[in-house]
This record gives sequence, C-alpha cells and structure tokens, in this order.
Amino acid sequence: MSEDTFKSGFVSIIGMPNAGKSTLYNALMGEKLAIINPKAQTTRHRILGVKNGEGFQIIYSDTPGILRKTSYGMHEKMMKVVNESLEDSDVLVLLLDIHGRDFSEEIRLKFEGSKAKKIVALNKIDNSNQEELVKKLSWLKETFEAEVYLPVSAQEGFQLDVLEKYIVDFLPLHPPYYPEDQLTDRSERFFVNEIVRNNILKLYEEEIPYASEVVTLSFKEEEKIIRLHCEVILERPSQKPIVIGRNGAGIKRLGIESRKELETFLGKQVYLELFVKVRDDWRNNKTMLKQFGYDTE
Repeated sequence: MSEDTFKSGFVSIIGMPNAGKSTLYNALMGEKLAIINPKAQTTRHRILGVKNGEGFQIIYSDTPGILRKTSYGMHEKMMKVVNESLEDSDVLVLLLDIHGRDFSEEIRLKFEGSKAKKIVALNKIDNSNQEELVKKLSWLKETFEAEVYLPVSAQEGFQLDVLEKYIVDFLPLHPPYYPEDQLTDRSERFFVNEIVRNNILKLYEEEIPYASEVVTLSFKEEEKIIRLHCEVILERPSQKPIVIGRNGAGIKRLGIESRKELETFLGKQVYLELFVKVRDDWRNNKTMLKQFGYDTE
C-alpha cells in the first residue's frame, strides 16, 4: 500500500458515564483492553488501542465518562483527558445510551467546536423499540451537528462494521503512527492495575470502588510464572477492614478472582500478592495522583 494513500488517525470515544464506551472500544478493537462494569466512573484513564487494516491504522481512545460535577481532584484530571480528546482527535464518536442522560449545553458546544470529524452513535438500541429509536434519532439530529448519526449496539455488535467504515473514510492521509505489532500505548503493569481494580468494582459496594486505586509495585517475569506485588490504596482507615474481610476472606477472594483474569491476559501462571494501604484523601492529593498515573499539570 502506497504511503500516499495510507490513512491513519486518532479516534476518541466520548460520552456520559455508562453509555457503553468501553464495551464499544473493546468490540471495535477485538480485544478486552478497557474494563467493563455497570458502576459509573469505571474508566479513569485514556487508553489508546492500535488497530491495523488494509491501508489504514486507527488509534482508538477510550475516555472517562463525562461528569457534570467534579467532586475530587481525580475527577478534574479525568475531565482534562476528555477535553484533550476533543482537541486532538481526527474523529470523535459521541456515544449516547438511548435511555441515558442527555448532555449539558457546555459539552454539546465543546463537541461541536472540535475540528474533528464527528459521528453521533446511539447505543443500546437492542433494548428499545422502533418508535423510540426514530424519536431519539430525530432529537439527535436537531441537537448535535455531526457528519453521521448512527444507531448501534456495542453489546450485540450491531452496525459496528458500518461505524468503522465511516471512521476509516474520515481518517486523514498519514503514515502509521505505531508499529504494526503494537496493540496499545499502556504497559502490562497498567493492565494488571486495571484488572485488579475491576474486581474491586465487582466485589465491593458503597464507596470502596470509588475510593480505591491499585498500584503494581513489582512485576517479575520468570520462565514459567509471573510474580506480582500489588497494593490496594484506600482513603480511610475504616475502609481497610471492609476490603480485607473477616479472617482475610475479602482480600483472598479478590486475589483469586484477579489471578484468574491475569493468567488469561498475560498467558502465563501468576503468583499475586495483594496488600492494603491507606493514603488519606488521595483523590485530592496532587503528588499521589501523579504517582498513580493521573496528569497533574
């Protein structure tokens, strides 16, 4: 394929919490790179995924859900990621849940102010009827300025091939940004953190999932096994016994569930050690946010 006709660019998927962004991202990538959970604010970081095809390279970006109110410094950093995606993408996919919350006027103006090509995708249509779909699509066309309005189902894979065809059509002529064998910009340690954190989301209720962070302190790969040492970071001392559980049952279960997924993801036997630490009000601490991978500039 000639470099003169090769297309490559950055595509960001943005939307409100629980719109299905991570499900769509994983489906388009054909890989489970972003964690999926029904709890809000599951995605905290921008994760780039590189997809190569005949004559094109798409760099997909999953982004945190757009928050109308930021309660912590961490939320501000998450929203900075969203704003950056509005500015530096070649194509924006605005994903809306057909039953979900509508966007604020501020977000609509930021979306329309972007120089990127714009696609508005209406998700979860498998849970709606024709009348509702027609009504919602009409509302989208009246509310958002975009090149394409498309009903999809990320969960069922409906019209995702059509969506990707539009994306490729909108990509600029450009040589590939990444080597063909590179799948993502994130390290294995990052995905270890995300897998453990996703199991925290699954296993614990109330404030624990939102007040927790995971840090991989040691990643040692041997011939037959990978040895991991991870810390679960919490905000308050009262949260620690909840995570550990009676006689250590909670942290043991977290370790077992996480190790299963890690072995599948890493393709090797895993020895996982989990420790629980308290870092008071870490979500508002700039030093700790930077340590945990959040941009603090």
